[in-house]
Amino acid sequence: MEYRNLGGGGAAVSHLALGTMTFGGETDREGAFTQLDTFLAAGGTLVDTADVYTGGTSEEIIGAWLADRPADVTERVVLATKGRFPTSGEPNGVGLSRRHLTRALDASLARLGVDAVDLYQVHAWDPWTPIEETLAALDSFVQAGKVHYVGLSNFTGWQLQKAVDTADAMGLTRPVTLQPQYSLLVREIEWEIVPAAEENGLGLLPWSPLGGGWLSGKYQRDTVPTGATRLGENPERGVERYAGRNAQQRTWDVIDALQRIAEARGVSMAQVSLAWLAAQPVVSSIILGARTTEQLVDNLGSADVELEPAELAALDEASDPNPADYPYGGPGEQQRSRKLTGGR
Repeated sequence: MEYRNLGGGGAAVSHLALGTMTFGGETDREGAFTQLDTFLAAGGTLVDTADVYTGGTSEEIIGAWLADRPADVTERVVLATKGRFPTSGEPNGVGLSRRHLTRALDASLARLGVDAVDLYQVHAWDPWTPIEETLAALDSFVQAGKVHYVGLSNFTGWQLQKAVDTADAMGLTRPVTLQPQYSLLVREIEWEIVPAAEENGLGLLPWSPLGGGWLSGKYQRDTVPTGATRLGENPERGVERYAGRNAQQRTWDVIDALQRIAEARGVSMAQVSLAWLAAQPVVSSIILGARTTEQLVDNLGSADVELEPAELAALDEASDPNPADYPYGGPGEQQRSRKLTGGR
């Protein structure tokens, strides 16, 4: 396992994180305990959850596991959770207001059975709450010792920049991470969001790194998804979700490239996918969302896979989202660049 800085913070985290959205749902308590034990035994440290995962049950299971394990084990855990989405049907039961976040954090701490979390993330932008209020609330949590670092999730580039600029201008605690969807099938964040994170020293914590199972080789052109899947009985609908209605071929190109590399190396497609993501700029830790321990063990195996430059280039080419000429394509990039010696 590799260890990296938690974005702009001084804490170290494993470059693979354990996502716990399935805890209390597709993964029962016993399975969740096994996953947590397996993750730590492999050298993992960052455990990510949220107050809305299975209605708070995910946090409760993690809290029960923390209470059941010796301190020398749980001391290694870097614990992250999030707040923003509805915890009740009331008008103030959602959002990034000081009122909601204060209650949400206290409830999360109670379910987790801890006095503080290492990373508290706002789960998404709130158009109704001034960012100044949100950042002031987060800063007060840090000052009170309830939170060690703060982070963002699902912010666009301009929202990230506004949050950082506002924190700096007001002298408030600065976000250190951004948790976006990012994978070989979702690279559009490289146009604005990744540069904004890199410019401001925020580390990325990518979620859905396997594109809902597509990058693990779970689905093939002539295979209809079965079992628990967001794609239902229409695999092409899943292709559209990750590649766009008119770009289905890109998904299959990525899957074909992954399969060639995986077969040549004797590893799984999931491991190759995760190794590609781990090699991308400003990625601090990749959030693994396995339903079973077997899936988790396979994903953890990606720590031993280091792709060659030619393999990275092949995956880059297959997964290139091919932006329009303006503003992100060639002509747009040309307008934003110049040679130091003059001319284009």
